[in-house]
Order: sequence, then structure tokens, then C-alpha cells
Amino acid sequence: MAPGTSYASNAAAMDTLKENIIFTNCALTDDGDIWWEGMDGAPSHAIDWKGRDWTPAIPEPAAHANARFTAPARQCPVICPDWEKPEGVPIDIFVFGGRRAGVMPLVHESYDWDHGVFMGATASSETTAANIGAVGNLRRDPFAMQPFCGYNMADYFGHWLTMGDRLGKKAPRIFYVNWFRKSAEGKWLWPGFGDNSRVLKWMCERIDGKVGAVETPIGLMPRPEDLDLAGLRVPASDLKELLRVDPEAWRAEASDIERHFAQFGDRMPRRLLAQLEALRRRLG
Repeated sequence: MAPGTSYASNAAAMDTLKENIIFTNCALTDDGDIWWEGMDGAPSHAIDWKGRDWTPAIPEPAAHANARFTAPARQCPVICPDWEKPEGVPIDIFVFGGRRAGVMPLVHESYDWDHGVFMGATASSETTAANIGAVGNLRRDPFAMQPFCGYNMADYFGHWLTMGDRLGKKAPRIFYVNWFRKSAEGKWLWPGFGDNSRVLKWMCERIDGKVGAVETPIGLMPRPEDLDLAGLRVPASDLKELLRVDPEAWRAEASDIERHFAQFGDRMPRRLLAQLEALRRRLG
């Protein structure tokens, strides 16, 4: 199974899922439990996601490839007590991300607010079964808002830039993550799930001024020794690949970003076009 995006421990995650859960597109077992491909112990009989009788002899999967579940966040035993604080809480960090098998490193930080908006405006993932279209194609999803933004997305970018101007030094720092990088053999390089908190720890230490970063063409990145990997078995070669920035691949990425921006025409904020040119200069 692919690395998840849950930051709670596995035990806390399971405690969250003891009640009030909605499962969709899963198989229903004869004892009233749920099952999907990838879980241990396939049932001898189930009702598949289309409501039909299913057995392991049937070649068609019992669950849809996008089977999933949801539960109220308040059920998580380690959730922050300020989670539903009505007056709100200060925000120190924005985290954007995408699902990329290559190119995008494990984590990087923006150089400034405009650069962070550029990172959000160019967020991308390779399509999965959850998307319409062929699996594996690159899809730009600015700020993860493509399906939800009810007006011109270039104007939405502009609102982010304006908000940064208003906030000034109080503006949150911006990071970009990719838990889904793979080796040339197609193996996940990062374990994901609860271990994603190790990357979040580096972000928090950046805010607190406790750890440095390396300047790269795409942003500020941790050195291998900056990440808390205690008790985690990640080969040095895998960690090197997770933090590798390939200038040639990023030049191609810049060309794709240019095409992405072109669809917004004259409404595209010039400050983000300037960020694209700055990226190209850093790439040499």
C-alpha cells in the first residue's frame, strides 16, 4: 500500500477508527466487516462494491481502486486540544504537496512568500484511480483547489499574493512535501504514515531556528543529518534519492509550468511569472 498522509501514530489512527466511520467502495464480508485488495486475508465470500456476490475465484476486484474511509477528526486521541477553538489559532506553516514518483523531493521550503505561492500554484500529482483519465499522467492541481475554485484561478493566485503583502513578517512559512517518490525499480523510498511526522519535525525546527537548510534551485532543503531518523531504517542511497534535485528534470518541469501558466492569459500574476524565471535562472 502507498504511504499515507496521517501524522498520528498507527495506534492513534486505529483508535480513531473504532466508531462513526463511513466506508465507501469497499467489499462487505459475511460477518459485516469490510475488506479491500491489499488487506490481509481475503474473505471466501463477500459483496463487492457494486453489490454483487464475490469470491477470490472472480478476477474482478472486490473493492474499487479508490476505496476509502473517513471518520471525525475529533475521535483521534492525540488531536490538538485547540482543533475546534472558535477564535482560531496562529498559523506558522502551510504545507502543500503532491503525489510524484520522481522529480519532486521529500520536502523543500520556499525562499519567501511569493516563492511559496508559486509552489502552491504549480502543485501537481500523477493521476491515480481517484482521478478521471489515464493513471500516471501529470495533473496540475493548484493549491489542491482545482475542483473547488469557482472563479478564475489566476485571481485566486492573486489573492494569495495580496494576503502575503498584508501579513508581512507574520506570514506563515511555506513547505512542499512528496511522500510518494519511488526508486528506479518502483519501490517506495519513504515509509510514510506516522513517519511523516519526522519531516514535520524538521519544519517546526526551521520555524524555531534550531536547524539549518541547504539552498537548492527549487528551495531550501534539509541535509540528511537534519532529519530525525532515529529507529528508522532508510538506506543512505534511498535518502539521497529522496533529497535529490535533478536540474535536467526540473528544466522540463519549468517548461510544463510555463504551459500551465499560459492557460490563464493576461490575468496571470506577473509576480508568479517572475518566480518561474527565477527558477530557471537558479537551474542555470
